[in-house]
Amino acid sequence: MDQQELIELSGTVDSVIYKNEANGYTVLRLRDGSDETVTVVGCFPYASVGETMLVSGAWSNHSVHGRQFKAEFAQRLMPSGAQAIYAYLAGGAVRGIGPATAALIVNRFGDQSLEVLENAPEKLAGIRGISAAKAQQMSESFRRQAGVRRLMEYICSFGLRPILAMRLYKYYGDQALELLRANPYLLAAAHIGGSFAEADSLAMAAGLDSHSRDRIDAAVLFELAHNSGNGHCFIPREKLAAVTTQLIGVEPEEADEGIGRLIEDGRLRYEEVAGCRACYLPELYEAETDAAEQLARMSRRKFRENADLPALIGQLEAALGIRYAQLQKQILRLALENQLVVLTGGPGTGKTTSIRAVLAMFDRLGLKTLLAAPTGRAAKRMTELTGREASTVHRLLGAKFDEDGERVVFTKDESDQLDCGAVILDEASMVDIILIDALLRAMPPDARLVMVGDADQLPSVGPGNVFSAVIRSGVAPTVRLTEIFRQNEGSRIVRNAHMINRGEYPDFSENTGDFFRLRRLEAAGSVETITELCAVRLPNRMHIPPQKIQVLSPTRRGELGTVWLNKKLQEALNPPGKGKREKAFGDAVFREGDRVMQVRNNYDILWKAANGVSGSGIYNGDIGQITAVDLDAETLTVDFDGRAAVYGFDALLELEHAWAITVHKAQGSEYQAVILALGQSSQMLLTRDLLYTAVTRARELLILVGDDRTACQMIDNFRQTKRYSALRVRLRKLCGVS
Repeated sequence: MDQQELIELSGTVDSVIYKNEANGYTVLRLRDGSDETVTVVGCFPYASVGETMLVSGAWSNHSVHGRQFKAEFAQRLMPSGAQAIYAYLAGGAVRGIGPATAALIVNRFGDQSLEVLENAPEKLAGIRGISAAKAQQMSESFRRQAGVRRLMEYICSFGLRPILAMRLYKYYGDQALELLRANPYLLAAAHIGGSFAEADSLAMAAGLDSHSRDRIDAAVLFELAHNSGNGHCFIPREKLAAVTTQLIGVEPEEADEGIGRLIEDGRLRYEEVAGCRACYLPELYEAETDAAEQLARMSRRKFRENADLPALIGQLEAALGIRYAQLQKQILRLALENQLVVLTGGPGTGKTTSIRAVLAMFDRLGLKTLLAAPTGRAAKRMTELTGREASTVHRLLGAKFDEDGERVVFTKDESDQLDCGAVILDEASMVDIILIDALLRAMPPDARLVMVGDADQLPSVGPGNVFSAVIRSGVAPTVRLTEIFRQNEGSRIVRNAHMINRGEYPDFSENTGDFFRLRRLEAAGSVETITELCAVRLPNRMHIPPQKIQVLSPTRRGELGTVWLNKKLQEALNPPGKGKREKAFGDAVFREGDRVMQVRNNYDILWKAANGVSGSGIYNGDIGQITAVDLDAETLTVDFDGRAAVYGFDALLELEHAWAITVHKAQGSEYQAVILALGQSSQMLLTRDLLYTAVTRARELLILVGDDRTACQMIDNFRQTKRYSALRVRLRKLCGVS
């Protein structure tokens, strides 16, 4: 819209018809000087009754809502005068203040009410019925709202997503706007979540030179951080210069000079390794080199136990009522004699039996053994299978945010190590280089580590490919279980998973046992079938309740992506109902009864169990159910397997619906029934290891819905994306393996 064509309107907000906290979009009624009200739409974060606005834009006719004013820009003033301030506070603008409390405040402080609310809350406590604690809470709510609003208005003025203001304010409080103006690239930091393009557009609009050192340095660091999210521990220097050049349009020499500057001042680490001129973020360099040293030391350490192994195995078999296969006996021998042991194998090959055997042997040796897994669901499954308490690695290490709220730190480390003689780490393929380094640092020097997992599954979401690197290095004693045990031979899930892993096509037309294919050639038909399976067919015909069914998809986007599937499944499984409260947030509606998933690690969120035990920390991939939505308190409660966590509405970015989740998010979990949605998607996603991982998530029933030609394409697509990591090379060098 041409700036010269803009029309200006001014007035007082009479009512707020609709507001979206996620993006600031608001529909309101504005009362102008002639006492007429008009409908205005635009980005007005935290708009409230009583405030004054000067908006610039143009009139338009909406097909449903009629004539309205579409605002492109807005200047906003807080209400002045006792009457306007009362209308503002009485309208619920500030948490904890309703009409009655608003009247008390305005009667006492008049035109100064908002100034007192922001800067002198102790004066509010002089009003009968307002305690000092409540006054402080009201003041914090008002100050936070004012700070976020100023941030949002600044960000909106550059056409950026207002939700970024919420995250900036969460981490930097009242200093956020000043810090952002000083360094626009703060937006692209991992804990804020903006894209480099958003930060760069802000910097350019603010007048930063396109060839400035600050811009080039920020682009280099962004590329390293972005690619760590794609699994890379480092980027070769020439590639890093090339992608930086492509990102911001500078010359390759300028990008390389920026890399040199960052190396010089320590913000980037450089080493020639694995045939590459490798550039690392400092924390990834330290994690990889330290983990390599620790693992190499452990792989060389041998124990000379006095135990009679054959007699010990006989005792374990008698106590557990089982006969161990030769490879299982081998893992017991290796775990007895070595500090570091690796166990890998596909479904049905006896990994769980082996874990139980090693755990029982360690008990006989008097070793205190800790059980750990990367995710909450994997830890819960480990507890169920062993009868012993297992923990997530994060919880075991006491993960939390640092004082600035930007970085994860672990309370357990070299200076305060775990109290244990052994750790059994399940689902080790999911562990990235940062997490394995933290675990190794926290383990006592003599403690044993048994790494268990399936090397053929998808690698970790985070940087590195630790489990595979340890196996391929050849330095650690490793057992690969290959025999499918008799009790699993009849499972088509197990049999087909092994066929997929070998690159063979299962007979998809054989709809028997626990593996079915429902062929649908159109995405709409697949969605309809998936919805019917979850809502009707599986609950009614096979007595599998919806909460035991998990829909998986390779992707988030598209007609068979998780975003659209969740919308359709919510309509079928948890539609609106009388008395069922809900909260609209962005494009989603969070409703009581919804299944949701935490999508980033939050070490600070508090939870309380039904037995009164409380703690903190909900982790990426944890799935729960919304049990309460409190619109007055602006909170939402989620039950995560008996742990109730309360979210403020501003934290709803951390939740997504979870009737359908991506295969990557399902790693480490197992479900009674899995429905896999198969349709055309990016070849980067349609890979053999992704299909194998999806199939092995099902315990009792797997249903493929879609075109089985897609499954065949995935089986043929065996290319594994190369990850830049030097862990394998470092291990071999440290252990003297040529």
